[in-house]
Amino acid sequence: MAKAETFSVVGQRVQRIEGFEKVTGDSKFIADIFLPGMLVGKVLRSPFPHARIRHIDISKAERLPGVRAVVTAEDTIKRPWGAFFADQYILSVGKARYVGEEVAAVAAIDPDIAEEAVDLIEIDWEPLPGVFDAEEAMKDGAPLVHDDKPNNIAMTLDIERGNIAQAFAESDVIVEDTFQSMPQWHCSIETIGSVAEYAPSGKYTIYMNTQTLFNARYRIAAALGVPETDARIIQSAVGGGFGGKSCDDNNALVAAVLARKARKPVKLINTREEEFLAGCRPRVYMKINVKLGFKKDGRIRAKQVKVIADNGAYSAKAPAITGVAAMRHDTCYKYTDVKTEAKLVYTNKVPTGAFRGFGNPSAEWAVEQAIDLGAHELGIDPIEIARINAAESGYVSPHGNRVTSCELKQCLDMAEKMIGWKTKRANKAPNTGLGLACTVHVSGKRHFGDYDGSSATIKLNEDGKALILSGEGECGQGAHTAMCQIAAEELGIRVEDVEISRADTDLTTFCLGAFASRLTYVSGNAVKNAATNVKRQLFEQAAEMLEANLEDLISRDGRVFVKGAEGKSVTVADVARARLFRHNGAPIVGSGSFDADSVLPDSTRFGNESGAYNYGVQAAEVHVDPETGQVRVLNFVIASDCGTVIYPMGAEGQVEGGLAQGIGYALTEGLQFDEGRPVNPNFSDYRIPSMRDMPPLKYAFADSYEPTGPFGAKGLGELNMDPTAAVINNAIFDAVGVRVKNLPITPEKILKALRDKEKKG
Repeated sequence: MAKAETFSVVGQRVQRIEGFEKVTGDSKFIADIFLPGMLVGKVLRSPFPHARIRHIDISKAERLPGVRAVVTAEDTIKRPWGAFFADQYILSVGKARYVGEEVAAVAAIDPDIAEEAVDLIEIDWEPLPGVFDAEEAMKDGAPLVHDDKPNNIAMTLDIERGNIAQAFAESDVIVEDTFQSMPQWHCSIETIGSVAEYAPSGKYTIYMNTQTLFNARYRIAAALGVPETDARIIQSAVGGGFGGKSCDDNNALVAAVLARKARKPVKLINTREEEFLAGCRPRVYMKINVKLGFKKDGRIRAKQVKVIADNGAYSAKAPAITGVAAMRHDTCYKYTDVKTEAKLVYTNKVPTGAFRGFGNPSAEWAVEQAIDLGAHELGIDPIEIARINAAESGYVSPHGNRVTSCELKQCLDMAEKMIGWKTKRANKAPNTGLGLACTVHVSGKRHFGDYDGSSATIKLNEDGKALILSGEGECGQGAHTAMCQIAAEELGIRVEDVEISRADTDLTTFCLGAFASRLTYVSGNAVKNAATNVKRQLFEQAAEMLEANLEDLISRDGRVFVKGAEGKSVTVADVARARLFRHNGAPIVGSGSFDADSVLPDSTRFGNESGAYNYGVQAAEVHVDPETGQVRVLNFVIASDCGTVIYPMGAEGQVEGGLAQGIGYALTEGLQFDEGRPVNPNFSDYRIPSMRDMPPLKYAFADSYEPTGPFGAKGLGELNMDPTAAVINNAIFDAVGVRVKNLPITPEKILKALRDKEKKG
């Protein structure tokens, strides 16, 4: 099969497409967008986790000089909206369900006046009892977050494949334990923001730092009660997303309502505290019980998981996330008998949502530790347990996921070599241990209707340069550069001669956006198909000019050649001009689309959810100080199977960034709540990893080729943080013989576990 090194542009270390603008400060982020007459928006948020709104008096705020609009739910159509369940409003209707919920908003000529106006809004509150723990919330008699959701249950899954009772009966060793994750915030360097403009025609134009323009348009139009064509979404530069900027929050909607009432553009940007309270929806908190049955030879015979997921006050993407946590891992290892029970539960806390990994990190925190428990119980090296059970090309999971390419075993070999697994296990130093975990992720996911596709149009200009028109926005991961490389490779031109448009729902093709590690695979295929269309037109004209057969032509370095007669060629620019400037001439423009060969899961969540699956292995060496409980990660290795690496520097950045977020999830991050009130919504008390927290890192990419991907590529971005917390905790267990079962893994928890171990002898 073809490999990346055989390509001219794909796999090469090219300059990032938007790099110059970013390093020179020319990129236009939301804070850099200014429209004539623009106002500043500010939001009044609920100070209560659960409270009825008896009355709102906005008269004093409206009279303040400089205020141009004050809005409440009465200025909206009061239509609930949401990605999967329509359960939240633009502004609170009747009551607020979490601290930070949007209740009213102000637009004024400057920030100080807007803040003063917010303080002048008077609300008569009736505090209500709340629920702050998912298990407590399900009990009979618990206060209801939503009156139409008995026992606060938003969703239930109960799925069995095979015969789980028989499978456990046939197991030689059974392990079972319960693990708890924590909410994790995206902590993008840029907070969520938008600039909204309302035209007399009734059309909204909203500049957003969103990852998913067309999904945002659909939700915004639905919540505002307008046709989708009356909501134009333009992507600004995005200072990090990681799933948090996928329009699950109300920022753009509040800005739009203010702009309509003020008849002026309104800019609304979250403060850092607002980002914690009600901006990006944090990772779903989960409590997961795992039960695994093994045969004596290490084969997994049965798997059962029970998940209780804390939804927070509204749903966002938590229904899909809970499903991923309950089932995705069954595509990583080969077994047939599984049972999943999952409940998604409303509480009076910050709504949760999509974050890099989309449920996988919570699941793998539990499942990969259970596999490690089984390895120790059986007396088999954990890396051998992984090899014995590892998925391979052609595997079909119990839930119908079809694996077309898989180099998980190759990744195991690479990780073993990079960490020095055998040598270090044979020469174990005191209080030092090794941990390992495997992971699987998707390259796109079919869950927004029966479509997981993308589209693109490429225009070949008269100077031989190409422009890609695509609604797949760039949110920092390097996707635009990869798309330009794919187009350049297919067209046979330099990557420097390819540009890509800003994503704009009025001017670019329909695209679903950045989620589920889909852009390189899904949009890359659409771009490649568009480039193939353009190349066909290019070659048709070049064949006339070179007096050659179409099938005898090749293109490279901006020229079209005749095979076997390399001196006979013409530039791409000359061909483009010749095609246009003639009788009945036409520009060279081609469109392409791609919809993955996946299946919309049925009511039992059965169906091939993605067109391709990417795999990885991580291993770590840690040292634990038994006197302090302090963990030091000495070495970390990551081996990834993402097919052909299109943009190496982007791929390397994804690995490094994913590890940083994984280490934060494992060791430092965790927002604390007091009766639903966040007590550390700032970077002083919510500690994300810094450079000093990063361990020495080695990484490698498997020699892999995905036959359905563009030039053999598949996804990568989320793969690199999915198993990190489990890897570190497995290494801690190998070092000192204890496990911390609720995140984050703090020195205090380790010391307690060590003391409990001593008491038990």
